[in-house]
Amino acid sequence: MNSHLVKTSRYLSKILRHQPQRIGLQLDAQGWADIDELLRLLTQHGRPLTRVELEAVVRDNDKQRFKISPDGQRIRASQGHSIPVDLDLPPTPPPDTLFHGTATHSTAAIFAEGLRPGTRRHVHLSRDYATAMRVGARHGEAVVLAVASGAMHAAGHPFFVADNGVWLTAHVPPRFLAPAMPTD
Repeated sequence: MNSHLVKTSRYLSKILRHQPQRIGLQLDAQGWADIDELLRLLTQHGRPLTRVELEAVVRDNDKQRFKISPDGQRIRASQGHSIPVDLDLPPTPPPDTLFHGTATHSTAAIFAEGLRPGTRRHVHLSRDYATAMRVGARHGEAVVLAVASGAMHAAGHPFFVADNGVWLTAHVPPRFLAPAMPTD
């Protein structure tokens, strides 16, 4: 994506995940916003965006952060919300192991308390080590943790898969965590 669309993607993440009120946008209970209203409000707030540009942001975003509804009338963030939304995702049995990338300075607290969502609604997990490493690198010197997701699921912890393939769960207790090796 070009730099304008990257900046737009980041701004849309802020609006659709965290601060719709910043531009007066109303999200429904599942986090959907009317596209025409979004475009109108963005223009009113000095961030004009065309429908074609919006579709490019959705299509070309490497993390697939957004989804347009099948009827083409609404948009929402795929995951990562700090505001209350119900993505209406069905519980899904996870693979035996998922991964979480973080900064090395966070590991002591994580091994003591487990993975918590912080300001978000869910803990985000990756299906592969490489993706988790990229995520962790955004926060400093990266480390990847292996999550015994199959065992967690068997113990009654629900998992969900967002539209963009990110695995979600409410909390990962410390007993289900271990350092991951690159060959995992």
